[in-house]
Amino acid sequence: MPNTSARPKHGRRTRRRRREDPARNELVSSSLESAQQCLFSQDYGTAFVHYLLVLNLAPEFKDFATESFRFTLFKWAEELDSVGRIQDLFNCYEQALELFPTDEVILNNMGEHLFRMGFRDEAAGYFHKALKRRPDYPEARENFYRVANWLVERWHFLMLNDHGRNRKYQQAIQKAVQSGCNTVLDIGTGTGILGMCAKQAGAAEVYACELSKTMYELACEVVAANGMDSSIKILHMKSLEMEVPRDIPHRVSLVVTETVDAGLFGEGIIESLIHAWHHLLLPPQNEFSEQSATGRVIPAGATVFGMALECVEIRRHHRLCVSEVGSLSMAAAGELRSPVSCSSEPHDSMEPYTTERLSRLPGGYKPLTEPFTALSIDFNNVQELEGLSSREVQQVRLPVTQEGKLDALAVWFQLHLDEESSISTGPQEDTCWEQAIYPVHNAKDELIVEVSCLDAYLRLCSVAVVRDGHEIRLDKCQDLHYSENPISHANQEAELCSALACLQTDQNQTKDFCMVECSEMALLNNQDYHQSFCVGSDLADPVNSTDRSDLLYVLDVSEGFSLLSLIAASQGQVKAYSSVEKNKQQEVLKRLAHSNNIPEQHLEFWLNYMDDEQGMLQRPSREELWSAIILDCIETCGLIRQKLMEKASLARCLLEEGGRIFPERIVVYGKLVESNTLLLESAVQGQEPTLGFNIAPFINQFTVPVHVFLDFSTLDCNHLSESVELFVLDLMDTNANYSNREVKVQATSAGRITAIPFWYHIYLDQEISVSTLSQNSHWKQAAIVLQQPLEVQAGDWVRLAVKIHKSTISISAYVDCVPGPMEY
Repeated sequence: MPNTSARPKHGRRTRRRRREDPARNELVSSSLESAQQCLFSQDYGTAFVHYLLVLNLAPEFKDFATESFRFTLFKWAEELDSVGRIQDLFNCYEQALELFPTDEVILNNMGEHLFRMGFRDEAAGYFHKALKRRPDYPEARENFYRVANWLVERWHFLMLNDHGRNRKYQQAIQKAVQSGCNTVLDIGTGTGILGMCAKQAGAAEVYACELSKTMYELACEVVAANGMDSSIKILHMKSLEMEVPRDIPHRVSLVVTETVDAGLFGEGIIESLIHAWHHLLLPPQNEFSEQSATGRVIPAGATVFGMALECVEIRRHHRLCVSEVGSLSMAAAGELRSPVSCSSEPHDSMEPYTTERLSRLPGGYKPLTEPFTALSIDFNNVQELEGLSSREVQQVRLPVTQEGKLDALAVWFQLHLDEESSISTGPQEDTCWEQAIYPVHNAKDELIVEVSCLDAYLRLCSVAVVRDGHEIRLDKCQDLHYSENPISHANQEAELCSALACLQTDQNQTKDFCMVECSEMALLNNQDYHQSFCVGSDLADPVNSTDRSDLLYVLDVSEGFSLLSLIAASQGQVKAYSSVEKNKQQEVLKRLAHSNNIPEQHLEFWLNYMDDEQGMLQRPSREELWSAIILDCIETCGLIRQKLMEKASLARCLLEEGGRIFPERIVVYGKLVESNTLLLESAVQGQEPTLGFNIAPFINQFTVPVHVFLDFSTLDCNHLSESVELFVLDLMDTNANYSNREVKVQATSAGRITAIPFWYHIYLDQEISVSTLSQNSHWKQAAIVLQQPLEVQAGDWVRLAVKIHKSTISISAYVDCVPGPMEY
């Protein structure tokens, strides 16, 4: 304690002491006491109000009250969340952050609430702020890693590493500026690279707009680091909201943009350019106008190409391919559809296409037709842009060049930057782009495809097949069974019309259907998993079946559309509770139960009894415990589900004697690889690919060390070791678990270790397991990408330090000086 009687040093003015305010002090003291009393009685809302009053009146109490204030805030937020008072919840967090703007715990918790509400971009921003404040905060780091894909989408890294693409844009912009386009607007600027190209080329004025708050802030940092912050004006807004002269002083002579997705129009480029031509651009050039008074767009236009193909990987994610799932006949399931469906008409619940990198699809693909031109568009013709949605549906007749099953129409495009330069996104190109995939059903011979842009989205629909000059509509026919043996014309037509009835491609059909996610469809088609579950989950186990005549209670808490509860219910005296929530999916399970002779009372829907989904793990009744609990352990993306071990601990407490958790154990395997692809997809590799602009240090702040949704079987990489067991998670025996482990693995080849892909063996019991690396797995794999590649020689021993913290895996690698295997 300082010596209060000491005199101040000469020459230093004493600070005037703050005048005491007795009334204020009394209010602070009584409010602090009231806050503590309310906290003790669990009246968190009132306690929160008292703490706000205290800390606003007496900021000097912040250090003293931080922990209590956090606890009160989090408890009150939970109560508000449980009763749906979401706006009040966020208001409380905003008040808390006014007092503690850099508190990493409050920032992280705010992000968690936002993430649960579906505000992923905003959530990731809070996680990032928490990490900036405290880089070693594990909860914020793991949350940030899980949502970083939404903060700065992974394609930014690939695109910025694509030197060929960047160089072509730079040359086209340079040529346009040198020809007189000296005022430029970059729509959807991202990191700002195209705007900087324009300024570097000599443009007098450069403007840019970006909707994402995170990317806007990133672009401002990048432009400043490259010395252009005074000459490029960046606006945080949509181009559709921009006006002259409010946002920019006058119309510009050049718009540059790459607001296109794999399906060309999916990011709204048509609407953006129509608005730009009417409000932001000088009029297009004509024979009477001077070059200096006209506007233009880069890219100048695009040509879209398509191709019909056969692909088992696409098929199993969009169509039910099996007649049985485990022990259940699927005959009564009705029509199951993925949310991606090929149709010429918009449908609120369906997406027109998905995306894939065809060159990396497991099992590959087989072209069934030659590539065809679907449409062309001139971005410098405003009348053509405005007329796109009202274009007549175009029919393209495609000769089928190879026999096979039609699973999808693949689409790519050529982006014409100007008259001389273009960028192709085709499947054979070395490009940062994926291709658009329009899943369809089977067809042979000649295919008729409809191409339309009814709602400014490119739509391709396989509508008919032609055989022997006869057109058979696919919206009225069933699955086509092809035979090379000649059949009579009449019989052939009859066979086709009766065989093609399952090809319902028209979304306006009145026939009812049940939608399941693509990953759920792949799960249904994963016969190995369900068959293993049938064997491994035999509940008529001697431990459980001590001549008991009462029911066994089984709870399936799997995410999404799972049939495991039904498979359990089919095993005799079992009452199974499913966590399927959607009404139509529940109806499918009821039909399947009835058709598979499962008594109606043996299937219940657990969430129908729950007020709060977070409280799913509860006793089946006051008198009963569970005989078995089925946990969903691995996310489709290849990561361990969050809070898995906490759920397993709670589940063990809810089991009767001899009860079991399925699966009971998870073994993590990995392998050392050298993969330039994973490096390019994870971080910008220096300034060379970005044309010398200093971008990498800024965007690489958002690098995530775990790469997800990986198809290891098709990854372009060199294998530098054999597979090795990395970690074991025991869901039944908590004493068998550990948080870190060191493993030695021997390099079998020389190279640079850039990544460690990992996958799982899921043990349903001591012997029966399924691998997430198997060909039919509905799971993808993941990989740890090392911050610095590690050089190894064949025979070197590499020491891996493996840690798991709250379901998140981290791995560090070192070349070991001590030879020989080791694990502990």
